[in-house]
Amino acid sequence: MQHLQGRQALSLLRLFCALGLTLASAASVALPQHNPVPGGVAVIELAATGATPPTARWGEQPLAVLRDGGRWVALLGIPLDTLPGALEISVFSGSTATALSVPVHLKNYPEQRLTIKDKRKVEPNPDDLARIEREREITEAIKRRFSDAAPATDFMLPASGPLSSRFGLRRVFNGQPRNPHAGLDVAVGTGAPVKAPAAGIVANTGDYFFNGNTVFVDHGQGLITAYMHLTRIDVRSGQPVKKGEILGAVGSTGRVTGPHLHWAVILNNTPVDPELFLVRP
Repeated sequence: MQHLQGRQALSLLRLFCALGLTLASAASVALPQHNPVPGGVAVIELAATGATPPTARWGEQPLAVLRDGGRWVALLGIPLDTLPGALEISVFSGSTATALSVPVHLKNYPEQRLTIKDKRKVEPNPDDLARIEREREITEAIKRRFSDAAPATDFMLPASGPLSSRFGLRRVFNGQPRNPHAGLDVAVGTGAPVKAPAAGIVANTGDYFFNGNTVFVDHGQGLITAYMHLTRIDVRSGQPVKKGEILGAVGSTGRVTGPHLHWAVILNNTPVDPELFLVRP
C-alpha cells in the first residue's frame, strides 16, 4: 500500500511539474497597445491555439506572431496614409488558410511648423539628392528585414527626458510641407546616453543626410527601431545588444533644430507610434 501511495505521489508530482511547464510556456507577454488607426498597431487574436505558431501576412508582407498566454496574436503596423475602412490579413495554420478583416479608424494628427537654418536640409542640391536616394535604398532594405526570432515588445524609453514632438505630426519646414513625423522625439541634451529599449541585433549604423548619425536595431519578426541625430555611435553592425545597453549619445546631426533623440519604430516595414510599445505603469 505504501509503495502504491509512493507511486501515486510521484505521478502527481510529475503532473504538477508538467502543468508548471505548460503554464510557464503560456505566460502572457507585454504586447503593444492595440490602436488600429493610421500610424498605429492592430493586435489581432488568431484562431490557432496549438503549440505550433501560425503565420500571418498582409499582402506579401509577413507579420510578427507572438504567443500571449494560451493564444496567438499577430501585430499589424498600419501606414500613416491608410484611409478609414478595413485591411485584410491572411493567417496560415497547418493546411488551413483564413482571411481576417482589421477595421481601421480615423485619426487626425496636428500640424507642426519648424524653421531650419541649414536651407540645404529643406531644399537639397543635386548632389544631396543623389546621396538621399542612395541612403533611401539602404534604409528601405533595413525596414524590410524579417528575422525569425520572436521580439520582446515591452520597450523602455531609450533616453531619459520629456517627450517633445510626437509621432504623426504633419510637418512644415520653412513654410514647405514635408513628410509627417515618423518617430518620437525625446528632449535631451548633447551627450546623453541612448539605450536599447529591448534586446536585438544592430542592423546598421551610419551618417545619413537627414537622420544624421543613426543606429538601427533588429528586434525580430519585422520589428525594427532607429535612433537618429546622434553625436556618437557606440555599437557596430551585427552586434547583439541587451535591453538597456548603450547604443550611442544624443546629438544634433542631420536635419534638426537642436539636440534631441529621434526614435523610430518600424513594424512590418511601416513606421508606427513608438509610444504604443512603452510599458505603462
